[in-house]
Amino acid sequence: KNFTMFSSICAFPVLANLCKKIKYVMRNKLPFEDFDGDKFSTFPTLRGYHWRGRDCNDRNTTVYPGRRPDNWDVKSDSNCNGIWGMDPKDGIPYEEKFCKGSGSQGVMLLGDSAGAHFHIPPEWMTVTQMSAKSFANLPMAFSDELDWPQFSEITGFLNSTIGGWTDSLYLRLRQRNRCNHRDLQNISQNGGSSGNFLSLIKSLARNQLLDNPAIVIYATIGNDVCNGNRDTLAHMTTPKEMLSNVVQALQYLDSRLPNGSHVILTGLVDGRFLWDNLHDRYHPLGQLNRDITYSQLYSFLNCLQVSPCNGWLTSNETLRNLTSERALQLSNILKEIARSEKFTNFDIFYMDFPLRQTAEEWRKMGGEPWQLIEPVDGFHPSQV
Repeated sequence: KNFTMFSSICAFPVLANLCKKIKYVMRNKLPFEDFDGDKFSTFPTLRGYHWRGRDCNDRNTTVYPGRRPDNWDVKSDSNCNGIWGMDPKDGIPYEEKFCKGSGSQGVMLLGDSAGAHFHIPPEWMTVTQMSAKSFANLPMAFSDELDWPQFSEITGFLNSTIGGWTDSLYLRLRQRNRCNHRDLQNISQNGGSSGNFLSLIKSLARNQLLDNPAIVIYATIGNDVCNGNRDTLAHMTTPKEMLSNVVQALQYLDSRLPNGSHVILTGLVDGRFLWDNLHDRYHPLGQLNRDITYSQLYSFLNCLQVSPCNGWLTSNETLRNLTSERALQLSNILKEIARSEKFTNFDIFYMDFPLRQTAEEWRKMGGEPWQLIEPVDGFHPSQV
């Protein structure tokens, strides 16, 4: 958090400017390489096109994914969806022919580490799988903050190399309407909560006058109740704070989103699912000798005071229940906001986080509930 180790490396003069730029990226969640300053990049990691649609002209600030076409893109591709030029048979621009009236819209996620798709490859931790090849993706993983948004459930667009398959809301929208190609933004961060969203949301790229509407998913599914503090209950977001934080975020979105947009508020997860399905299973670190369970891992993380969620990753059933009770209270706040608040440029919906329903569907397909959780951290949803 304080860049302590990072700062010592940055003491070398030759690295000073590079470090300054990387710190800027980490704090502001904007692309490291963005020559025209439109918040889109031709570079994949360091908040590049793994996180936002790939720029097709990084020297022109008026060219980026998601904008409405400039003069139907007769001469060039202004919105990076690959559609431009004029049909010589009838003189109608291709963008007009294919996309006019199609309801083009982007998809954006305001999320936490689950939305960013935090993932530590199990082969990094499993002795029998370790090899030079298993660590080949390590530089990319670290430059994406150990997140894999290119495979995530909202903005995933690449074929997954980390188990399972990629099936995302973005891919569904793109399949329905190819004019939506590249119009995605994953504005998520590890540790994201309703409180720190108020600064994170400012990295969102949308021009109210020039761009297409968007579907925005607001999903802080855990961090408003998850923390590593001993007195974890005292550090959870209160219903009053949740109401204030979310309404402020929505007011900001109303000042940035084009008219006709949609916002979906996602409720918090019931994290008791983690202990119920994992506690007596062997962690990747303990699979060789069958000597480390998730229950022991959770206790170890609590002991080190680095647990991502003291309230759920614990053998204390009372504490797990109290944490879920607070999560339900905060979800009800979101539900009430969706019911009662009105905004100028978007309508607003609420949906519960469907973990248990997902588990039931997965069971019907022959799977086991524990497969839905990341194996290394035992905390996040997996690629499955």
